Amino acid sequence: MSYFLTADGGTESLRARIYDVKGTCLASHAVAYETAFSAGARAEQNPADWWANFVAASRAAISEAGISGDEVEAIAYATTSCSVVALDENGDALRPALIWMDVRATEEAEAVLATGDAALTLNGAGTGPVSPEWMLPKALWLKRNEPEIFDRAHRICEYQDFLTYKLTGDWAASVDNVGLRWHYRNDAGGWPESLVRALGLDALLEKWPPRVVAPGEVVGTLTSAAAEALGLPKSVKVVQGGADALIGMIGLGVSKPGQLALITGSSHLQFGVTEAPLSAPGVWGAYADIVYPGRYVVEGGQTSTGSIINWLGRLTGGHDFEALNAAAAALPPGSEGLIVQDHFQGNRTPYTDAHSRGAILGLTLAHEKHHLFRAIMEGISFGTKAILNAFADAGYTATEMTAGGGASASDLWMQIHADTSGLPIRIPASPDAPSTGSAVLAAHGAGHYASIDEGIEGMVHPGRLVEPDPANVAAYEALFRKYVALYPAAKDVLAR
Repeated sequence: MSYFLTADGGTESLRARIYDVKGTCLASHAVAYETAFSAGARAEQNPADWWANFVAASRAAISEAGISGDEVEAIAYATTSCSVVALDENGDALRPALIWMDVRATEEAEAVLATGDAALTLNGAGTGPVSPEWMLPKALWLKRNEPEIFDRAHRICEYQDFLTYKLTGDWAASVDNVGLRWHYRNDAGGWPESLVRALGLDALLEKWPPRVVAPGEVVGTLTSAAAEALGLPKSVKVVQGGADALIGMIGLGVSKPGQLALITGSSHLQFGVTEAPLSAPGVWGAYADIVYPGRYVVEGGQTSTGSIINWLGRLTGGHDFEALNAAAAALPPGSEGLIVQDHFQGNRTPYTDAHSRGAILGLTLAHEKHHLFRAIMEGISFGTKAILNAFADAGYTATEMTAGGGASASDLWMQIHADTSGLPIRIPASPDAPSTGSAVLAAHGAGHYASIDEGIEGMVHPGRLVEPDPANVAAYEALFRKYVALYPAAKDVLAR
């Protein structure tokens, strides 16, 4: 038997899982790590914890699966994107990692955008934004504020690349991460040299990993030290993965043009597959080859979604979800007069307005918690529809959505998403999209499937289908126009 070890390096923990060649998960084990938060929107983690947790979680998962290390054929993993590390020649961190949610590099992000370099085309057709989360702003912050660390760094790379070095001894970045957040263009010459030089970061080009490896390709095999730490043979293949949300596309089975992944959690992400490149305001991408060779990915995102549901729970003393869902499901579309703007932490797309804020319009003394609960789900779903409309205006039209993450467990919310978008929504049998996607990559890299697409066919299994209700689709069209009108009205009031 052949088995595959996967890891999902998230914000709060690293989870290892064991899969077989048919996509069945045999065991799962997570180990949490700490994040240090400080003033200035800073969030840091110790990369040594990432490696220690990878080893501990992997050993536990192998044990819980009841298999021997000799039966593990390949490893693949997905990690948070934009978690930037400065490493010495031995792969040890010179300082804590600036994880994805660290946004201290605001001034540096503005400096990147101010260059007007052609590499910025992928950021809303060159109109922005450039997020302080991304690689270049963080690298520029290091050079400006910790020049001794920047100069000493042998490599400045990401969580993904750190694990790859610990496992294989090779420096190799994923085309997925670099294409998504490092301004790398696989279809236009590779590294953004003119942009890097315009920022005075010429040395960074030598500090980035010298190899760029596509998801599903074998980076190498285990070093003696890694094999001993994990209790695995040195022959185990290490297969390239990438950013958790993008590898989640594979785990959702989203690979064909017209398909769209809706990845939910504290925020929503929308990723669509297209055969042709496109760039437009309000749309990020299209990114070439970052998941599938010869295909592009367009991106949208909402900064606050499931986090607003949690906010309501904190405000009202918690949720009895069963009772709340039943009461909310009995309401008609529109929650009896409520419209919610979902910009509680600003808007990522299609407006790209960090200063926009949430709004609840139409409140009366007759409204109760279940009205707000449903109205929040509707407002978030309208936000997704606004992104789909921006995609369509740019030339990309989704024919269906496939959902994963926390919201996909809610029948009500999935129905509202289907009704507001007018699209059918598929929910695969396995909700663990980044890990399932990593398993597909491992199996492909090990030679069991000729392509990632073939691996999806063999390992990603269908679950349930949510069809839009035609009557609700019509009702939501009228309500959506009110939602769209709320943004400029609220923006004007906030500006005053």
